[in-house]
Amino acid sequence: MSAAGGGRRDGDRRGRRVRGSMVPEAEFRSYYGRPIIKEPVWTWEVPWYFFAGGLAGASASLGLGARLAGNHRLARAAWTVAGAGGTVGIPLLASDLGRPERFLYMLRMFKVTSPLSVGSWVLAAMGPAAVGAVVSDRLGIFPRLGRAAEVAAGLLGPALATYTGTLVADTAVPVWHEAGRELPFVFAGSAAASAGAAAVLLAPPGDAGPARRLVLAGALLELGAAQAMERRLGELGEPYHQGPAGRLARLAKACTATGAGLVAAGGRRRGVAAAGAALVLAGSACERWAVYKAGFQSARDPKYIVGPQRARMAARQSEQIEP
Repeated sequence: MSAAGGGRRDGDRRGRRVRGSMVPEAEFRSYYGRPIIKEPVWTWEVPWYFFAGGLAGASASLGLGARLAGNHRLARAAWTVAGAGGTVGIPLLASDLGRPERFLYMLRMFKVTSPLSVGSWVLAAMGPAAVGAVVSDRLGIFPRLGRAAEVAAGLLGPALATYTGTLVADTAVPVWHEAGRELPFVFAGSAAASAGAAAVLLAPPGDAGPARRLVLAGALLELGAAQAMERRLGELGEPYHQGPAGRLARLAKACTATGAGLVAAGGRRRGVAAAGAALVLAGSACERWAVYKAGFQSARDPKYIVGPQRARMAARQSEQIEP
């Protein structure tokens, strides 16, 4: 009797599965519940380095452009920001490495295929050049050397502003690795917007027109690239909508969009433009922190590792089946 009942119950269960065409949803598990990959070992200095490096790199390019256009007040403001960012960037990176001499170890070789190697050399060259340009301009000494330093730093600026996006994508962290197409554009837009915002705060309103336009262009690029990244990532982009990364991402979008709007509406009205510029700088910092936190959240959850692997396997199988 019990066996027959058990048989009927088993049959009912099988029947329900067949009639409903339901297969138990896969549950992504790892060995003994441990993460499949280790979380990044980076500490709080890294997102601030991303922000400072991007700000310095984009400001150097803005300063060089302003100098060539004859807008010397805007150039002075931009170079001041570039020098400050370059000065802060090296200590932040060295602090994250634990021992300052490790930064010098990374300069023992140059490997063009390594974003970390390229970025270390760019930072080591651009930082002192930006500081030298500021010293020459402020003190009025060695003008030719100062102009040469401006050219060198201005040309290296775009690489410093964007290489960190390539750097994080060159890791095993799924939400970073799978966003390799968009992250450099997110970082480039964020850097440009922050550089323009810093110049708006420091330069006279009458000379800050190019900086205001840079704020708008950078904000549009940052917001557009971030939206495209999250859309293409699909389920893998969930960290940008959940937990600390989600809160930071929403705050970044709100601050950047509102700040850019105020800069555009304020024009030469210093108070309105300054408020907008401050919001844009906050949004840029929050965007770097959102990317940083999203990497940690995706490394903890096995589904963000297993899901993309299965998708790639299914794609390869379908390609093999097709004639």
